[in-house]
Parts: sequence; structure tokens; C-alpha cells
Amino acid sequence: MARALYPLLEATRGATCPLARLQNLGHSRDPSLDTLNVSTHRIIPAEPAEVVVHDEVSPCPYLRERLARMPLRLPVRSLSHDELDARLKKGDRRQGFFLYTTACPSCRACEPIRLDVSKFSPGRTQRRVFARANSRLRTELGPPIVDDRRVELYNKHRVARGLDDGHERIDHEGYRAFLVHTCCDSLELRYFQGDELVAVAIVDRGAESLSAVYTFYDPAIEPLSPGVFSILKQIELCKTWDLEYLYLGLYIADCPPMAYKARYVPHERFYEGEWIPGGPR
Repeated sequence: MARALYPLLEATRGATCPLARLQNLGHSRDPSLDTLNVSTHRIIPAEPAEVVVHDEVSPCPYLRERLARMPLRLPVRSLSHDELDARLKKGDRRQGFFLYTTACPSCRACEPIRLDVSKFSPGRTQRRVFARANSRLRTELGPPIVDDRRVELYNKHRVARGLDDGHERIDHEGYRAFLVHTCCDSLELRYFQGDELVAVAIVDRGAESLSAVYTFYDPAIEPLSPGVFSILKQIELCKTWDLEYLYLGLYIADCPPMAYKARYVPHERFYEGEWIPGGPR
């Protein structure tokens, strides 16, 4: 087991890995946070078992002046569809090989959000976005890969959206660690304008669900609302595969890049251990 885990643990190291940078996101390290840190490399009983490989309190990547704790857990083998569903139902998210859920010291702003596909009905604007983009973009489905074009698109997207926060641009190694490496059945939705790749969405598949991991696109196609279109395409894929839920990640009311998810209704939000229609009141 140790030999199998070793290359995966290596992915937590190195400045080019977004998972490593998640812990500071441009903030200087505050030594006073060390008193809040938790021991790592402990085993969590589960099926399969998980190893906690990183667990520190750090400045929040979403909300300024707040502290975050997002323990990274490494399953000892790849998850089956049912095992992924079980973790998504408990509010887990995935990046690279790792699973995480927020366990922040004094904040509960992050709420996992999901759509019951059978109940979702797109609004007029969403229907218009879908029709326009669907007539201009071609969609393909395949395994996640890394190449020059994907790295270029990822970096252009982050800069245009103001998400880079002064960080160096991602390279092939960092992209692979973030969006290609996986512990479950992961897929890549590829969007083409003519023969040119202009957007990519990474999703995970469970027995009853899809989970949206990350979407990025060429800023030149912003007028097509590719983020909205990609979510609607993922809903369409859920219906095609007879899946019940689409997990949209974390909803954070005070963080505009994360708050937009509440526009997809009706939705459910995970709060204090249960999925609540429309979220807590």
C-alpha cells in the first residue's frame, strides 16, 4: 500500500500544484496559525480507507479576513460509482487525487449545492443561453488530458476572470495534478468552435450523479455564457444517463464567483448534515 500511495502523496508537494497553493493563495504565512493546525497522515476508516495528507488552518481562499480548514484526504484506491455518491452525499468535493470538505474553525459560509435533475426547469434566460451556445459550439466527451491548448485556456480564463490573484501561471505538471489526476471516474466535456477547443469542463460520475469539478473557457466566447451553457449541458448529460443529481460544488453567498450557483432552481444545499431544499433560512 505504501508503494502505491507514494506517487500520489508526491502530488501534494511542489509550488506548481494548485492544491498546495490552495493553502495560501497569495497570502503570507502567519506563524500564529500553527497553534491551530492538526496532525496529518492519519487513517480515516471508510470504504475504501482514506489517508489525511494535509490538514492546516490557513487564510480563506474565498472570503478575506477569515480562516479556512480543508483537510485533504487520499483514498487508498480508486472509488467506485457508489462510493463516490456516498461521499458527495456527505458534502465532499474532489481536486486531483484528493477529497476534502470544509471544517473551518468559526465559519460555515461554504454550503455544498446540488440539483435534483428531475425537478430542475431552466428559466427563460437559461433556455436562450443554451439555444444560442448549442448552435455555435460542438461538444465532445472523453477522458481528462493535458496539452498546450488546455494549459493556455486555463491560464487565460483565470486572468480574465480575476482569479489568478498574482500567482504564477499553471504549467503542465500543475494542470495534470489538478484536473487530470483523479480518484474516481472522471470525464472531460470539450467544447469546440469550429475545430478550435474553446472550453473544458471536468466532471465526476457516480452511480446516481454527476459532480461538476471545474470549468474554464476562452474569454473570447464570454458572450455565449459558456459557464451557464456547460452546467445546462451537464444537466442534459444527467438526463441522458438517467442520473438523479448534479452537484455544483460549494455555494458561498458572499463570494460572487461562488454565489451564482443559487440561480439554478430548485436546488438543495447541505447544511449541518442534511440536504435542505433552497438552503437554510
